Amino acid sequence: MDVRQLEYFLAVVDHGGVNRAATALHLSQPSLSQAIRTLERDLGSDLFHRIGRRLVLSDAGHALVEPAREAVRGLDLARSAVEAVRGLRRGRVDVAALPTQSIEPLTGLVAGFTERHPEVSVSIRGALTNRDAVQMVRTGACELGVVATDTPLRDTEVHVHPLVRQAFVLLAPRDGPFRPGAPVPVRELSGRRLIVGHEGSGMRRFADRLLAEGLDARIAVESEHRVSILPLVLGGAGLAVVTDAWRGLAEQAGVLVLELDPTDHLHVALISRKGPLTAAARAFVEHATAPA
Repeated sequence: MDVRQLEYFLAVVDHGGVNRAATALHLSQPSLSQAIRTLERDLGSDLFHRIGRRLVLSDAGHALVEPAREAVRGLDLARSAVEAVRGLRRGRVDVAALPTQSIEPLTGLVAGFTERHPEVSVSIRGALTNRDAVQMVRTGACELGVVATDTPLRDTEVHVHPLVRQAFVLLAPRDGPFRPGAPVPVRELSGRRLIVGHEGSGMRRFADRLLAEGLDARIAVESEHRVSILPLVLGGAGLAVVTDAWRGLAEQAGVLVLELDPTDHLHVALISRKGPLTAAARAFVEHATAPA
């Protein structure tokens, strides 16, 4: 068994199958399948149950995931230590991020980081919930993550680096019902159709709190696909309750961004794994947390 076999095994786990993993690894599907079978033979145990064309992790496969991530991350750390002697000239940073935080602040952080370290690549991995992001960082699937919580995050499983607070705002079409520049009292959302994120998202929790406090509005659209929010607002499906992270994109698209009165905030933080970080990940943390 060698580290490359473990990298192949994790690629199959992370991409949900051999075909997608082979594409990501730039390997042929038969070559990757053979590598997995060789690893299983070396370990003396099936790592996957083969159900038709699907691969489902066996108990042995589940047991291997975390040690495999540690082994692969250890190799990355060894390479990073050698490369750090010559300065940060290459490498890769894996960041788990919730959809809205992938817009901002992550976009700005990545742009500034890659300008400073042009030879380092950044891979952004999707997480639907804060717990997903913490788990991805804790287990080593990613070294870093960006999360947003109702109160400042305190988690003993990861290091927490506070970044910004994001206020909730309202997205509305330019032809009404509200005039540009004027804050919108929350009570004026009564009778309106709202577009919100999925259950568990910050924007959904904020909307649910307003409804629980007596706001007579209706959730017209609930979407896991954040890319659909601006087209839905422009198309007249409703008003969207989102965080200020959307301001730049919304204004470019011709959508009004209006302050809410009263509003609430999300606390956005960068999280990093407890173990040693590669030089690239350390540099990203330093860049993200440097004074403005």
